[in-house]
Amino acid sequence: MQNIFKSKSWSPYAAGAGIGVLTWITFLLMGHKLGVSTVFVNIAAFIEKIFVPIHFQKSAYFLQAGGTLIDWQFAFVLFTFVGSLVSSYLGKTRMKQAVPSVWKKRFGSSKNIRNFWAFIGGILLIIGARIAGGCTSEHGISGGLQLAVTSWIFVAVLFSTGILVALLIYRD
Repeated sequence: MQNIFKSKSWSPYAAGAGIGVLTWITFLLMGHKLGVSTVFVNIAAFIEKIFVPIHFQKSAYFLQAGGTLIDWQFAFVLFTFVGSLVSSYLGKTRMKQAVPSVWKKRFGSSKNIRNFWAFIGGILLIIGARIAGGCTSEHGISGGLQLAVTSWIFVAVLFSTGILVALLIYRD
């Protein structure tokens, strides 16, 4: 039997079950939905609290975040990154290319242009997550498990928009 940790890819059923169990644990032990977009608000609030404390005290948005840097969501984001590195190392799937071949074919091989648009995409993602009241993991996983209608609508719009944008960008 092959070691699951050293395989190039996990069964989507095993990965889905693992995420489901993680969601239950998050609800049970922490009383929170699984999500990560609040981490970035907390980081911004923490920086604001240090460098511009007067503005922090007047900002209802940042006061709600609290300005605490390290919490369970911060650890979740950090260990998601660490887990990805360990997984790619054990599975020997670490990509060494800075510009994916699909991007290179459509937009060229400039790392700077690729990084710029990845950064812009990340900013848009965070803005969208804050407007929607949660990120894809919060709505798509936690909200979906709770059968929240808003989360199901979010996921339908997310997939529809993703397909449309992929067809527009990679229309070859």
